[in-house]
Amino acid sequence: MDLYLYNTLTRTKERFTPIQAGSVGLYTCGPTVYDYAHIGNLRTYVFEDILKRVMVYNGLKVKHVMNITDVGHLTGDRDMGEDKMETGAQREGRTAWEIAEHYTTAFQADLVHLNIVDPDVWCKATDAIPEQITLIETLESKGYTYRTSDGIYFDTSKFDGYARLSRQNREALQEGARVEKNVEKRNPTDFALWKFSPPDTQRQMEWDSPWGIGFPGWHIECSAMSMKFLGKQLDIHCGGTDHIDVHHTNEIAQSEAATGSKFFNFWMHGEFLNIQGGKKMAKSEGNFLTLENAFVKNDIDPLVYRYATFHSHYRKPMEYSEASVAAAQNGLRNLRSQVARLIDSTGGEQAMVHAGFKEKFLAQLNDDLNMPRALAVLQALLKSDESDAVKLATIREFDTAILGLELDRQEVAEPLPQEILDLMELRIKARADKNWAESDRIRSEIQARGYTVQDSKEGMQVIKQ
Repeated sequence: MDLYLYNTLTRTKERFTPIQAGSVGLYTCGPTVYDYAHIGNLRTYVFEDILKRVMVYNGLKVKHVMNITDVGHLTGDRDMGEDKMETGAQREGRTAWEIAEHYTTAFQADLVHLNIVDPDVWCKATDAIPEQITLIETLESKGYTYRTSDGIYFDTSKFDGYARLSRQNREALQEGARVEKNVEKRNPTDFALWKFSPPDTQRQMEWDSPWGIGFPGWHIECSAMSMKFLGKQLDIHCGGTDHIDVHHTNEIAQSEAATGSKFFNFWMHGEFLNIQGGKKMAKSEGNFLTLENAFVKNDIDPLVYRYATFHSHYRKPMEYSEASVAAAQNGLRNLRSQVARLIDSTGGEQAMVHAGFKEKFLAQLNDDLNMPRALAVLQALLKSDESDAVKLATIREFDTAILGLELDRQEVAEPLPQEILDLMELRIKARADKNWAESDRIRSEIQARGYTVQDSKEGMQVIKQ
């Protein structure tokens, strides 16, 4: 079955064919480790995890590379301001190296919480300084660079098709770049390849180079490391939509200028997570939530968030609210309870995965990772007339291969309060008497007290919201 993915570069859904048959090179932009990742960031990593799992499910071998930005990302994306690592160190009274180590470990713990499969290669910007210097030297030898008082810059006017990814006209790009103005730039969209350490100041992270002591710009690391670890297998590059206009546009420019070859065939981007009211969740806005403070500390399984992301296509904005978390918590709990019933009813009976439902599930996944429709296939399977053993075997494969929701996990339910048990008894009697109006009234009363009522052929089930 063919796999179709939306390519930001062409703005179309295309059939994916790897450069090397049966093998995929995947590069995903990792975190800048000056602070905790927020759940908006983590939505992108869940989407990328599904992408990787789907490719493996299709029989492809994936080499996944993720960078850790531990130097060079300034507080302004257009190379103005201070290095985020240095400012993080000042904020917390620790060294930049300690900050990087702490937040890298925290980020990796978030991936574990969300059942995100680790990349095959973790690569730190600070471990690839020689490769970045070599790439800048290549650009310099080809005439794409110039020197200012604060660094070595890439001249975007010398690269045709600079806005090929963003599709913004040069005037619009230049207007955006003027927000962070550097009078020494030849063009507002030009970007730093190497920044000089300030005079009479010793930074915590700095290196010698042919141009003087300093540190790399943000964009050069991804070009250098993707080419180092993937070679010519540059199949798919991923990130958030906020990377399109600057970071990924600059990566393409410097990489193709240096090599004369196309830099990645597919570019894929995940949309924002918005807080209620439509405002983007961002650290700069001070409105971000981490997995720890939004879920773990509230005794909410972090996989509830993974499950919640599946209800919005990765290319559509997703809204976060307490109500959406409660709905996802209910939904995941319900799925696990249905799987628990299947386990009880089968008594460990083995069965084959249902080929028809697997084909339908894969068809939705292969249609640009359509997780909402893939979940609909799962629900259709649960409601079907297939045997419980077949349902269980099929769901287990879906969960292990793609969903990663640990649907076999048995949840320990809190005992229901006596008042809820009393209402349940009254509702059972009303239904036995075919007094449907009274049954509905009691259902509403139970729900008003924070519980969900589910009726099925097995009887009534009441779950705390």
